[in-house]
Amino acid sequence: MLNLKRNLERIDGRGYRAYQEIKGRYEFEGSTLFIDYVQGDPFAPPSRIRVRIPQEITGFPREFYEKRICNIALCDFLTRRFEDNIKRFVKGNRGTGNSGRVTIDYPGQEILPRSSMVVTREYVEARFSMGLPARGRRVLAQAAEAMFFEELPKLVSYSLILRNLDKDQLIAHLYSCEDQEALRGELPEKKLVAFIANGSILPRASGVDDRPLKSGSVIPFKSPIELEVSLPAPNSGRICGMGIPEGVTLIVGGGYHGKTTLLRAIERGIYNHIPGDGREKVVSIPDTVKIRAEDGRSVKRVDISAFINNLPLQKDTSDFSTENASGSTSQAANIIESLEMGAKLLLIDEDTSATNFMIRDKRMQELVAKDKEPITPFVDKVGLLYKDYGVSTIIVIGGSGDYFDVSNLVIAMDDYLPKEVTLRAKEVASLYPTHRRREGGEVFGVIKGRVPLAEGFDPSRGKRGVKISVKDRSTILYGRHAIDLWAVEQLVDPSQTRFIASAIHYLTRHMDEKKSLREIITHFMEKIEEKSLDLLFVHGDYALARRHELAAAINRLRTLKIK
Repeated sequence: MLNLKRNLERIDGRGYRAYQEIKGRYEFEGSTLFIDYVQGDPFAPPSRIRVRIPQEITGFPREFYEKRICNIALCDFLTRRFEDNIKRFVKGNRGTGNSGRVTIDYPGQEILPRSSMVVTREYVEARFSMGLPARGRRVLAQAAEAMFFEELPKLVSYSLILRNLDKDQLIAHLYSCEDQEALRGELPEKKLVAFIANGSILPRASGVDDRPLKSGSVIPFKSPIELEVSLPAPNSGRICGMGIPEGVTLIVGGGYHGKTTLLRAIERGIYNHIPGDGREKVVSIPDTVKIRAEDGRSVKRVDISAFINNLPLQKDTSDFSTENASGSTSQAANIIESLEMGAKLLLIDEDTSATNFMIRDKRMQELVAKDKEPITPFVDKVGLLYKDYGVSTIIVIGGSGDYFDVSNLVIAMDDYLPKEVTLRAKEVASLYPTHRRREGGEVFGVIKGRVPLAEGFDPSRGKRGVKISVKDRSTILYGRHAIDLWAVEQLVDPSQTRFIASAIHYLTRHMDEKKSLREIITHFMEKIEEKSLDLLFVHGDYALARRHELAAAINRLRTLKIK
């Protein structure tokens, strides 16, 4: 503690780079301060700081952090309290550039494994950023002292010590997360792919605000009696709601009646949500993947022959590559790549799909013969996908009744409430047969593993060194190229994108060219679970993404090469 004071006094008024001299470890009363990285300029990204407090001081009982899911929830809760207390105790900007600012990687509505907070049996550690104060480009030692010796102790004490927290609120946070994980774990045994609890609030505040809609008349979710199931949760008891079984499910209904809202809730059901989000009892199986058309994406050596074949000029679709995929081609590649990574539930909204990929009706079949149409529509493959591989599909559809013939369940959204209308849909299909010919064959087709080559992962820029940066949630600048993730809709946090960028670079240096992409990523994710996000780098700006999103980023790397 005294060493830090002396170091600050010594560099007062000197050029900003003198702050480099305070880098290191300092023992405070009841805590340890780590100054890991010091910015070189007041306008540069802020300095990286860690504060560690022993568990005998924090007061957290072991049951709060020994189970993995409780540990994740506790870290999430403490990160949110830390952010709240920044506003309470930190004065904020005081000088040039980022001077005086304190920030922590703040979560959204989802509870994700993060590196912003670490809880072990020995300690609790907060990881955050500080803008070291400057006047112009001169060290402001007194302002820095106020940050380290006045503001930071209050911030740490009121954020990381149990007696200064709302214990009831913390327990509710832990219990809610534990219940969500338990509900998700119940799905396979019940042969369900998703569950939406009665009373859930599914609509969001806006297209750019993921908090629950509160203004106006919000209709809580209520399951139709035919689909209602009751699942056990360790803290809330049995919870009733709508269970969606394995197989092919259609969500139909008029426009603005809640079809896409329901699909979006299921899409996010792979994540746990904070209490009060409205979707904290909406869960889907972990290997749920949202699929859409994605014009212009790069595709590298993917076998899309299950959907596209017999191209002009005899182009081989069992080993297909393009730098500029069409809507139908990209949707086919997105499905095959997801299956390659082990997807067990596909989510599709016709609004974001290629029409010619989803359906080819009787009239078009008569006008354009099959030997002149390379695309086999999804309607002819969706049932085979479940029969051959056990992969279920949920489709939002309002424009084609042809899917009634291949569905196992039809849910109609009517004034934001679901109704079970499978029997009526089958009656309609019998009364008004389409007479279209099935074009999918008797089997879905082969799903091949692909082996990536290390030479396809080059993050350098010519003679310049490695350059990897994350622009926002949907863009990674990787060497000379951008990885565009706008269509990877289950990526919800820029910190997940930072994780993916660092993970790709890690895999580049540990590539095994005898293993498939799925094997490589699965092994990597196992190491992350064993050793934590610190396997990549020790700082507080990562949030864990699934193997599906990591693979999606690699598949969109335009320099990717496949063995």
